[in-house]
Amino acid sequence: MAHPLRTRSFRLLFIGRSLSMLGDAAIPAALTLAVYLATGSTGDLALVLACAMVPKLLLLPLGGVVGDRFNARTVALTTDLVRCATQLFVGAELLSGTPALWQIALAEAVGGAAGAFAMPTSSPLIRGTVDESGLLRANSLMAVASGAARLGGPAVAGALILTAGPGWAFVLDGAGFAVSAALLYAIDVRHVPIPRRSLLSDLKEGWAEVRSRDWYWTSLIAHAVWNGAAATLMTLGPALFLHGPGGEGTWVALLQTGAVGLLLGSLSAGRIRPRRPVLAANLAGALYVLPLCLLAAHVPMAVSLTAYGIAMTGLGFLNPVWETAVQSAIPPRTLARVTSYDWLLSLAATPLGYALAPLAASAWDAEVPLAVAGLLTGAACAATAAVPGVRRFGAPAVAARETGAPAGTTPAAG
Repeated sequence: MAHPLRTRSFRLLFIGRSLSMLGDAAIPAALTLAVYLATGSTGDLALVLACAMVPKLLLLPLGGVVGDRFNARTVALTTDLVRCATQLFVGAELLSGTPALWQIALAEAVGGAAGAFAMPTSSPLIRGTVDESGLLRANSLMAVASGAARLGGPAVAGALILTAGPGWAFVLDGAGFAVSAALLYAIDVRHVPIPRRSLLSDLKEGWAEVRSRDWYWTSLIAHAVWNGAAATLMTLGPALFLHGPGGEGTWVALLQTGAVGLLLGSLSAGRIRPRRPVLAANLAGALYVLPLCLLAAHVPMAVSLTAYGIAMTGLGFLNPVWETAVQSAIPPRTLARVTSYDWLLSLAATPLGYALAPLAASAWDAEVPLAVAGLLTGAACAATAAVPGVRRFGAPAVAARETGAPAGTTPAAG
């Protein structure tokens, strides 16, 4: 099996995506600090964050249709150029010394809208540059790059903020998107064109592909519960740590431990080829029950940190294995639409967790919603083992029905 990085198109794609992911990982810290320093208002910060999130949620299904109708390379290149312009604009605003909040919010809204069209192209880009046998390793490499970016991005942002100001973090992100666009221009991506029909027909076809696969839509529900639980931890965790021994230093240690675990899980996914990939991925996601319930029980901090690292290792394994299963089983002509529904459900669960966690904590203290979120996540991920399609995914007969491949071939199975 040839290593994916030996393929020129994937190698250039990997470099470009890695640079843009590093810039994206640095932006949240820079954005929150920059807006708060400029306005002194958490309400203004929430407005800017909402402007980036809401257009992305609303336009994701449309982004999936565009990703299937046109070559993923063309769509991704265009969105990279748009996001390059918006990030450079925000950086220039911040560097000017007198940033206007409404202009930053508008730029983030445009960038969020571009993200809605860019996100569904991620799977078609990999699927269009890598052969079937290299999909798992390619997805693992992308997940490793994402984990490394999450580990190093905040450090890069912190260094830029302390030395040059938050505006330069946005300039760096814009430059990353520019390089990514240039590299996309230099590669070829296979594309299966679809017949031109109405937008509604395309949306219905994508949803029909989701609904017809019990392993897919049941796993999406479990993954959405996982994301809602993660939002609960991100909302309530800092308060627990700030009032505990070690203060904010232990919260930072938790996040860094999680980033290391995510990286290790992504590395392991490229070497382990489970015979039942969807089942293995979902069971790995169930590990998130450990840190949430242990934090709620106020166990020693070292135990909680270890549990969080293990849980994030499970997530690092889940992501590339799941993406490989989807890319192998979903017809290429509907892949962008199907993955857009995946992103939509995952992203919608995150703000729901942000909203419900503080309400639950005010009524029952933070320990209760943390424990409930952990138990729900473990139950939802483990319950997918009862779904026939989840248990059977990876068997030759099932793989052949999913992909139209001849019986005896086993996409995404070890």
